[in-house]
Amino acid sequence: MVRRRGPGDRRAVGSRGVPVASLSWPVVLCWLIGTTVVLAVTGVVLGRETRLAPFLIVLPALIAGRGTVRQTTVASVWVTLVIVGSLLDTPMGTVGANVAVVVFALVFNGLGIARAAQRIHREGEIARLRSAAAALQRQLLRPFPLVTDQLLVHGLYQPVEEDSRVGGDVYEVVTSPYGSRVFIGDVQGKGLSAISAAFAVLSAFREAAIAEPTLTAVVDALEEAVLRHNSFASQVGERERFVTALVLGVGSDRDVQAINCGHVPPLLLHGDQGERRGPVLRAEPCVPLGLDTLAAEPRTVEWFEFPYGSTLLLYTDGVTEARAPSGAFYPLEQRVAAWSHVPAGDIPATLYRELHQHTAGTPSDDTAVLVLRRRSSSGAPD
Repeated sequence: MVRRRGPGDRRAVGSRGVPVASLSWPVVLCWLIGTTVVLAVTGVVLGRETRLAPFLIVLPALIAGRGTVRQTTVASVWVTLVIVGSLLDTPMGTVGANVAVVVFALVFNGLGIARAAQRIHREGEIARLRSAAAALQRQLLRPFPLVTDQLLVHGLYQPVEEDSRVGGDVYEVVTSPYGSRVFIGDVQGKGLSAISAAFAVLSAFREAAIAEPTLTAVVDALEEAVLRHNSFASQVGERERFVTALVLGVGSDRDVQAINCGHVPPLLLHGDQGERRGPVLRAEPCVPLGLDTLAAEPRTVEWFEFPYGSTLLLYTDGVTEARAPSGAFYPLEQRVAAWSHVPAGDIPATLYRELHQHTAGTPSDDTAVLVLRRRSSSGAPD
């Protein structure tokens, strides 16, 4: 899904066509004309000794901090012409001082234009890096829907591509000799190093989910992968990270296995059996991946009922920690109660639409959602 831009979300195009934030032309013109008029009127009221130059000369520098090169150039030309015009009727004895003022304005405005060009180039480089990281992340995560003998999985993954906040949300669903294995995780922190840790644990899951007969062995393999990654990260001066994760094992029985490594708990949404809705895990979460040495006890498996035809919602904390402008968190458990008649395939879009509305279009974290629809024992979709 693509974030929609509001009317005030103006974009300029930097080098190589990368969009960067900028001022709109109406704002720039209002600054130039409005400031000039105010200063001119003030000069008339207070006396002719009040000059425009000391005040107007800073306008191009201010616009250079947010505007485009063209906007900064227009502001520089405008300011220079206004200053020259205001100095035309000065006494001949002050010509030398007036020339110095004009030269200073030209130099200062030129520096403003150069600053705007440098800023846009730098923002373009950062934007390309963010977009490339998000594109790589999407490429390594398989597209929905995902289908196994036991599950039909819909979902969405929406990274935040602003500032340095691209995160490390990952997911996977694997068909193994031991049933379906499901993984969703969230790496601590943001940026490329967080994505690197996410890929390390994702690769380990894809291998271990098929090779390991027990869910605890799968999680042990993920723990080792995070520790190896942290060891390498420390050698190259990167920070060590932990990963919150939820791993499920779904076989032919109604009951399924789960190991929660510090992750937000799944929610049972609806089904045909009249089962209880809401959180399905009762035990306290285990420690996140990478922190096993801090745990007093080893990670254990918890069982819960996941009947045929039921729907299970897995998600990252980009959902539960999404804030409205007022600071209120998104009330996920209250909202899902109204989705009893929403088809499983439409739940990701419904959830993301509500998140977008709740945050006023400015999410602060990646969003990953898995909607697991339990297939019947014959493998046919319900």
